[in-house]
Amino acid sequence: MKVQFHPLGDTGIQVLFGSDISEKTNYQIRLIADTLRKQEVEGIIEWVPAYTTLTIFYQPDKIIYKDLCKKLEDILDQLQREEVQSNSTVYEIPVLYGGEVGPDLSEVASCNGLTEDEVVAIHSAQSYLIYMMGFVPGFPYLGGMAKDIATPRRENPRVKIEAGSVGIAGEQTGVYPLETPGGWQIIGKTPVKLYDPDREEPILLSAGDYIRFVPVGQKEYEKIEEAIKLDKYKVKSYEKGGGHDENH
Repeated sequence: MKVQFHPLGDTGIQVLFGSDISEKTNYQIRLIADTLRKQEVEGIIEWVPAYTTLTIFYQPDKIIYKDLCKKLEDILDQLQREEVQSNSTVYEIPVLYGGEVGPDLSEVASCNGLTEDEVVAIHSAQSYLIYMMGFVPGFPYLGGMAKDIATPRRENPRVKIEAGSVGIAGEQTGVYPLETPGGWQIIGKTPVKLYDPDREEPILLSAGDYIRFVPVGQKEYEKIEEAIKLDKYKVKSYEKGGGHDENH
């Protein structure tokens, strides 16, 4: 894969991996980020993975731009030679669809000529790769939603969307980890806290992992919600092995 390096001021560099958003590209970005973490390169402060870029911030008094580019090129060559493989974690996120917690499920169904049950079946039928984390703590940018249920954002965004709300915006789906305003079509809600400042690890998910939405009924939702309050619930997860998978 041909990459390009672009300076960002005098303390940053952006590594561009083409323009196509794909699991293969994201996998490459994550491998490089993981290598930087393991090697602890002197002068590198932090790195920010995105859909097609990896932005790196560094201390120019400890490593200059030219040397950093050479270091990154060496890492890329090494990864290509070794054909490194890595496992990802798939988290099963229980979701109560429709009703008061999913007021826009009917809109998504109507927009696509489907029944509400068909929307739920499609939405929960596959695993979604977490390409990156943003715009608030714990928010996962997911890829892989079926175009069959793609729906435009609401014309009038809501002032308040509750934490745990599951929504659709265009061809994307996601989960609100915090109560925020938003214009996504809300189709359900999970009792699982994607962000909890009181946990040892506040953010549950990581880029490179996967989410699988699991439909639950009202009673099961309330049971899980109560278990979470008592700190007696653990999100189900399993390993997904062997690198990127375009047909998950």
